Amino acid sequence: MAVKNSLLHIRKELELYVGEKIKLRANRGRRKTFEKVGVLESTYPSIFIICVDEENYRQRLSFSYADVLTETVELTLYGNENKKIACCTGE
Repeated sequence: MAVKNSLLHIRKELELYVGEKIKLRANRGRRKTFEKVGVLESTYPSIFIICVDEENYRQRLSFSYADVLTETVELTLYGNENKKIACCTGE
């Protein structure tokens, strides 16, 4: 039950930032991490979408709330690197 409540908490917090520019840091395993800056486009019951506009193309990335819970994905407010979004430490 605690995990389900944590996932719901993450989703509710992310809903507050829809339309905001955020910095994404994702760990893809074996020391492969990438960082992108994009806009939190929308939230759905099990995933959220981040739209990344780069020089030559537009990309939509989707992640689950479990990715945030397990700290595979870290989200921070762009321009305020100290403001983590939906961080689960200390709960």
